[in-house]
Amino acid sequence: MNASPSRKLIIAIDGPAGVGKSTIASRLARKLGYANLESGAMYRALALKAIEKDISFDDEAALDMLAKNSRIELEPTSTGNRVLLDGRDVSQRVRETDVTAGASRVSVHPKVRVWMVARQQEMGAGGGVVMEGRDIGTKVFPRADVKIFLDADPVVREQRRLQQRSLSGTAAEATAAELRERDYRDRTRAVSPLTAAADALTIDSTALSEDEVLHRVEEMVQQKLLALG
Repeated sequence: MNASPSRKLIIAIDGPAGVGKSTIASRLARKLGYANLESGAMYRALALKAIEKDISFDDEAALDMLAKNSRIELEPTSTGNRVLLDGRDVSQRVRETDVTAGASRVSVHPKVRVWMVARQQEMGAGGGVVMEGRDIGTKVFPRADVKIFLDADPVVREQRRLQQRSLSGTAAEATAAELRERDYRDRTRAVSPLTAAADALTIDSTALSEDEVLHRVEEMVQQKLLALG
């Protein structure tokens, strides 16, 4: 599937943790020759800097100042994005449990979200992007050409995350609890809570394979491209 060079789409993929957004977005971006913008990686990078600077995840003013004095970049590679924090490659570190948990807490602050949304809009303004997160279709790009909301049964999402990380026992229980807590924060935060955009295609991936989900997303993208001529 190839996108017309005369019209580069903005594609928004939203959904809760553990639903497979990152994988689908990455695969779709590679097929289209688009950039894959991970909003979650940006929040994780800020959470990492807060950890390194010993700044509380609850201190909105300090986090806002930290964000404004940070440079967070996503550099596409053949195997996924490199995450650069002030020019330093933190791609592996931002995937670790403490940073992931911190990102969810950092993301609830309105001032932090305002800064992040502005950066994300700058990065995707020219089109030719697949951006995934939790408020892309509702807040970052409310006029995105294609909006997808991925969802799945919470138990299934927990199982997928545990298999992905090869966890069992106490570690598995802690990860499952963190996922449930993250779901709660994402859906109940005051600013840009996790919800499907009114014009988004919702795909329940509970009983679908990764390839099946990708196929459905590709169909919607192709329909949009054909409509645009």
